[in-house]
Amino acid sequence: MEDLTILHEDNHIIVVLKPQNVPSCEDESKDKDLLTMIKEYIKETYNKQGNVYLGLVHRLDRPTGGVMVFAKSSKAAARLSEQMKEGDFEKKYYTVLVGKPREEKATLTHYMKKNVVNNMVYVCPSTVQGAKFAQLDYKVLEYKDGLSLAEVRLHTGRSHQIRVQMSSIGTPVYGDMRYGGDKAKKGYLALWAYYLSFTHPVSKERMVFRVQPPKDLRPWDTFDTEKSVTIIKPEY
Repeated sequence: MEDLTILHEDNHIIVVLKPQNVPSCEDESKDKDLLTMIKEYIKETYNKQGNVYLGLVHRLDRPTGGVMVFAKSSKAAARLSEQMKEGDFEKKYYTVLVGKPREEKATLTHYMKKNVVNNMVYVCPSTVQGAKFAQLDYKVLEYKDGLSLAEVRLHTGRSHQIRVQMSSIGTPVYGDMRYGGDKAKKGYLALWAYYLSFTHPVSKERMVFRVQPPKDLRPWDTFDTEKSVTIIKPEY
């Protein structure tokens, strides 16, 4: 498939590049989603009959692009899910923030709750019923033209977490009008899952994937992300 970028594939997993504004899996929009695209690829490539199994191990929000891994067997899905619970599944993001955080690097800890009516997530006190613990680390790598290129490492995987937490300290993600308002500036959401590391569910080898953001799009073109982000093969 022309619109499917495969970074790695074997009998147990498939690692792909999720384009921005493509859902990770089917949602209420019924737009073509990545899970369905990969299933169709497997069905066509290997002439599979009937339903194709593909395990959704983790998600990226629709506006977010970057690296994702899917499981081609239930055993692989279970083992990868267990890694996520144990903290052995590492994801890092690049984001462009509007403004500059007061601290060059910090750990942000909040409690958040999702409003299912408007699909918005809010920072709230820990005592609110349904509040979920959210934590991340960020580091500003470069500041230019009123924008900050930052690396973010998640400790928890809450819905809209990076967008909500960075906006809460006054530096919303570029293009995030939902949580940043007019301050966020109009454009593509500048949030990119550039790094993914996990242990292969069968071979037990450590796998590392890095993919750079689209350097021809604003605001990524403001920074030289190639200095620290390049597409590489898995490190065995």
